[in-house]
Order: sequence, then structure tokens, then C-alpha cells
Amino acid sequence: MSEKLAAEKRTEFGKGYARRTRAAHKIPAVIYGHGAEPIHVALPGHETMIAVRVPNALLTLDIEGEEHLAIVKDIQRNAIRQTIEHVDLLTVRRGEKVSVDVPVHVTGEVAPGLVVTQEAVTVSVEAEATHLPTALEVSVEGREAGQHIHASDIALPKNVTLLVDPETLIVNVSEPVAAAEEEEAPAEGAEAAEAPAEEAAAE
Repeated sequence: MSEKLAAEKRTEFGKGYARRTRAAHKIPAVIYGHGAEPIHVALPGHETMIAVRVPNALLTLDIEGEEHLAIVKDIQRNAIRQTIEHVDLLTVRRGEKVSVDVPVHVTGEVAPGLVVTQEAVTVSVEAEATHLPTALEVSVEGREAGQHIHASDIALPKNVTLLVDPETLIVNVSEPVAAAEEEEAPAEGAEAAEAPAEEAAAE
């Protein structure tokens, strides 16, 4: 389901215009795609901030009476306040397939004392523009050290195709570094103790 927003066409550009737009509680944005000329618009601030909380949000924009279907491709935020300063939108058609990066969420608990490292926080997939997954899940429940989760292990929704290498490492389950070093230390100490004994025997 798409979020419906009223958008205003804009013909002014530059930092000064952007500041005035944001001061009026609106967000500058640009719509591009399908080989058409980019459309520069201003979006309602509060409604847009709510709509784009979902990754790859699908928006239905009313621009001067014309309906435009678009997905959010990039959001520029203020580095300090994290407010939205600009939005890039990709125009799409119903039934059209697009490629997007989807967040990967890790669920479950590994065996006690082990460490879970998420190597990839998103994966690229292809899906219908009006049925984009907002997130994908992988479970580490009960996994042991040395067990990995690759992109090919992710359960994909119907009509969603993986675009990255199936062998891409998503999650790594391992022992804590300190524990691994402690296991190696006795072995090294034993070798050191054996050396003098061997030398004494040789004498």
C-alpha cells in the first residue's frame, strides 16, 4: 500500500530556496526515471517524515491533479539534527519490477557464549514496485560456532529475486576472540616447556 502525499511543483533551486522551503515545514524532492525530465517538488514535511520511515517507501504523489507513483531511493539528512533535507524519488509503474536494497534483521539466540557478527545489513533484490519487502529476516537460533548464514539462506517472499551473489556472507557465528586466544595459549606454553626438555635430553 502506498502513502498519498500532495506535492507542489517548484521552479526555484539553491540553498536559499531549500532553507525557505524547510522553514515552511516542507521538504525539497526530485522525481526521476523512465527517461523523463526530472520533476522538482516540495513535499509536506510531517507527512513525508512519517511515510519514509519504511525502507523503499512507495508514495502516491498528487502533483497539480496528476498522480505519480514513486519509491524513495535516497534521503539526505542533517548530520546533527537528522532532519530530512532532501528526498530522491524514482517514478515507477504498477507491475514494474525494480531493484532495491532491503534491510536484513537477525532474530533468535545462538548457543551460549558465542558471538553473532552481521556482515551485511542489506541485500539487493528485485521485486514488483508495488510489493516491495520492507525487511528480510534470518534466524541464528541455536547455531554453533563456525556456522554461517549466506544470502542464499534468506527466505524471500513470493516474486522477489535475489540480486547479490548467493554466497555473500550475511551472518557469522563465532567464539569470542578472548576465548579463542586462551585456548591457543596453553598449547604455546606446552611447546615452550617441551623445548628445554628436548635440549636437556640432547646433552
